[in-house]
Amino acid sequence: MRHVLPAGRRAVAHRGVVSRGVRAAAMGSSAGAGAGDPGGNPTVGRLREIFRGGGDAADGWEKSWETGVTPWDLGKPTPIIEHLVKSGTLPKGRALVPGCGMGYDVVALASPERFVVGLEISNIAAVKAKQWSSSLPNADWFTFLVADFFKWRPSEPFDLIFDYTFFCALDPSMRLAWADTVSRLLKPDGELITLIYLLSEGAGAAGFQGCLYGRQRASY
Repeated sequence: MRHVLPAGRRAVAHRGVVSRGVRAAAMGSSAGAGAGDPGGNPTVGRLREIFRGGGDAADGWEKSWETGVTPWDLGKPTPIIEHLVKSGTLPKGRALVPGCGMGYDVVALASPERFVVGLEISNIAAVKAKQWSSSLPNADWFTFLVADFFKWRPSEPFDLIFDYTFFCALDPSMRLAWADTVSRLLKPDGELITLIYLLSEGAGAAGFQGCLYGRQRASY
């Protein structure tokens, strides 16, 4: 099954074993590296300046929201999420959107059949998300939390995780930790959907070389 995505992203839908598949992706698949690299975007350049020189990543994301340097923010739900919601093929139950930002995808996914948690490390982003979405008709079926994705321990796992460029914003040294965390947070038959930029080598902080778009069901 294939999905048509915006220019600059590769669409590959696949099913397999998440505990193996996400770790393989995390180890740095670079097929087609360079396609859709957003490095030429001046806002991306300013974002990389915020993170240059190291320091606490949480502080960097908070500063990016404080200064309005958010090149990943589409101002609307991700097109592939809108498509999948309309298709009716997404798992019901509980869904997680790590690094949810303004929460457009959280709101698009939320319904009486699917409760969605938007997770953010930036308090400013979470406040903004709550401000614009709190009075929406489906507000009872989503929530926004401020927490560290890697340390967070929810009361129960998820049927669906949607990662929109969250993985490729991580330092490459965190990729295996991302894979382990995703595997821990997903139910045994849960589904992972990723949308990750293909970046050139040496892209730098807040924009590392990523892999591709994929849809994968867990099977332990």
